[in-house]
Amino acid sequence: MSEEINHTRRRFFGMAAIAVAAAEFGLPAIAGAQETKASTLTLPVVKAGTHTSFDALKQIKAGVLNVGYAEAGPANGPVVLLLHGWPYDIYSFVDVAPLLADAGYRVIIPYLRGYGTTRFLSKDTPRNGQQAALAVDMIALLDALKIEKVVVAGYDWGGRTADIMAALWPERCKALVSVSGYLIGSQEVNRKPLPPKAELAWWYQFYFATERGRLGYQENRHDFAKLIWQTASPQWAFDYTTFDRSAAAFDNPDHVDIVIHNYRWRLGLVEGEAKFDAYEKKLAVGPVISIPTITMEGDANGAPHPEPSAYRGKFSGKYEHRTITGGIGHNLPQEAPQAFAQAVIDVDRF
Repeated sequence: MSEEINHTRRRFFGMAAIAVAAAEFGLPAIAGAQETKASTLTLPVVKAGTHTSFDALKQIKAGVLNVGYAEAGPANGPVVLLLHGWPYDIYSFVDVAPLLADAGYRVIIPYLRGYGTTRFLSKDTPRNGQQAALAVDMIALLDALKIEKVVVAGYDWGGRTADIMAALWPERCKALVSVSGYLIGSQEVNRKPLPPKAELAWWYQFYFATERGRLGYQENRHDFAKLIWQTASPQWAFDYTTFDRSAAAFDNPDHVDIVIHNYRWRLGLVEGEAKFDAYEKKLAVGPVISIPTITMEGDANGAPHPEPSAYRGKFSGKYEHRTITGGIGHNLPQEAPQAFAQAVIDVDRF
């Protein structure tokens, strides 16, 4: 599978995706961001699927969670925090981590709340999936690990979390890599209806809004996730072993509650926690991200996502966009690990 990096090519996704970008992400144009080319350290070629495991997972109490995470690389190296999406897990980065570790980075890859070995410390803590909660989890993790500053990188839920960290805690983030760009949303924007074709792309969000959808996901979460993998990355020929390795993360006892709350919260159907209100108020205005950033997109991403030009103005610092060609879908780091790892190294050198 080709992983050619095309820095100038722009893929046009049609009116449905444009509508999703406008309504889901609320992206006014902001001038002044700088285009930058990094001085690169070229990574060795690695075929996706070369690695199949991490070293023994670690656990640490951080905030309201006992966080499970993988770690690679030297303990004294500059730190990279890699954040996975839904319905995926830390194995999205199983080929990325060795590349970064060999380049001298300390790589931290946590399971988000509701995934893998991450657990809530108290049965009384709300199983809350709102966007600010996931970002606060990651700041708590950095505090618990006594890490002051990181390059943060992610996709899907992880991309949104990385964006929020960069927007609200820029002092903790040296640089950002975000697949599908600017993913910070607001309940107010999400209340506005989209054209029918755009709504169709979010079918699972509306399914999850029903009790039937919650029960369906509870009973069929592995088959559900496999369907999302297939439709979000239609050219990715993953095998059952690869899928099953990640699907084990969805057996977390809080997984269904977190996923359902996440999507219902986006539509304003459920409340978040009051302690996150101040963060959500800041996020609702679409804050500009000022730290050095590389945004990325696969040329065969079948999931809803904005056109890169729609979020260009949300990054006011040194910036570059990369479209990765060769049939690369939604799970970009697992499908194109060399390109993703290269972006992390390059943005750190901006």
